[in-house]
Amino acid sequence: MNHDLRLLHLLPAAVLVTQEGAIRFANAASMELLEAPSIDSLIGRLSGDFVHPLDQVRSTNRIQQVAVPEQAGRPNKSSEFRIRTERGNLRMVLISSVAIEWDGAPAVLMCGMDMTHQSEIEAQLRESEQNFRRLFDNMQDVYYRTDAQGIVQHVGPGVRRVLGYEPHEIEGRTAESYYPQSKDRDAFKAAIMEHGEVSDFPGQMVRRDGTVIDISISSHALYDHAGNFAGVEGIYRDVTQRKNLERELQRLATTDMLTGIANRRAFLECAESAYAHSRSNGEPLTLLMLDLDHFKTINDRFGHLEGDRALMAFAQAIKGQLRASDAVGRLGGEEFGVLLPVTTLAEGLEVATRMLHSIRALELMDDAGHSYRVTTSLGVSTFRQSDRSLRDMLDRADQALYLAKHRGRNQVASLETLGE
Repeated sequence: MNHDLRLLHLLPAAVLVTQEGAIRFANAASMELLEAPSIDSLIGRLSGDFVHPLDQVRSTNRIQQVAVPEQAGRPNKSSEFRIRTERGNLRMVLISSVAIEWDGAPAVLMCGMDMTHQSEIEAQLRESEQNFRRLFDNMQDVYYRTDAQGIVQHVGPGVRRVLGYEPHEIEGRTAESYYPQSKDRDAFKAAIMEHGEVSDFPGQMVRRDGTVIDISISSHALYDHAGNFAGVEGIYRDVTQRKNLERELQRLATTDMLTGIANRRAFLECAESAYAHSRSNGEPLTLLMLDLDHFKTINDRFGHLEGDRALMAFAQAIKGQLRASDAVGRLGGEEFGVLLPVTTLAEGLEVATRMLHSIRALELMDDAGHSYRVTTSLGVSTFRQSDRSLRDMLDRADQALYLAKHRGRNQVASLETLGE
């Protein structure tokens, strides 16, 4: 052991030398301060393992500050940090650090003095830690911190309730591992990088049992002393119940309760969007208007309950002829609308004809066992560049529907086929 090392070992203050965060040298005072069984047991450990979670970011930033070339050989100002010893005891330590060279490579020398010897300070520290631990352990939210690469460095015990994992099972893995869709994590990262923080940011995560839950994230970016992005710190919470309620309210607001298809407002909103898309891109768009023929007669003959059943069967027959990209809605009473994006007039007439035959083939039966059939009248219109608004398309489809009824019902009509 050379003379310098002997002096470091004899110092009454705790001395550690670290390289890339790992302890390379510790003196006897460090062993006592950290309550380690031996000096050798400290070698190779990360110094950050002993720093209290509330002080870890501040500790890391201070170490990085002394590592910059212009600070070489100049110790930073002493500051107090909370540490947790090998035996789990809390201590307040006054620490100063300086950049040095150790075995030919950059290193950081840290010197610490125990400041918890005063009983009053120790009691306050213990109470502060108990309050923090009680709050931290019972948080419904999940505290987390990641590094610049998205690796989870620390996660709170709330993760047991939210995701079903133990904290140590998540620490060391990427946060992206728990996102069912990478686009959610990408959107979060983009928002953090642009604004530096997010509040109530939506997303989803996968629980240990495979269940996908909705989460709300409130976080901020971390930066090192040079202003470089160093990671993210924040909380997230399970908001699945709230989101399910919002989705149900949205469904109730946009769904026809009898038939289960879109109501008038939702259908017209969808039609406005499709119309704007066709006007912008010049893609064809076809609109169908359908009316259940002689619906009043069904109500008068079989009653309103049977009339409702006829409307439900009618709506299902229409849906059976549609693609996933198409839309159907109940406009009111026995009148329905169908939207066919990227569909020409000829293709739209073909769909309308299939619907006509599908509805003719329906065999309905009332409560008394009497069977009956229904028919429909259909009006077809297509998007024109000369249209001033969606209303022009709706008017042509409505006029075509009136024409089909005037001609005797149970048929398809279109003003476009008449050159109008």
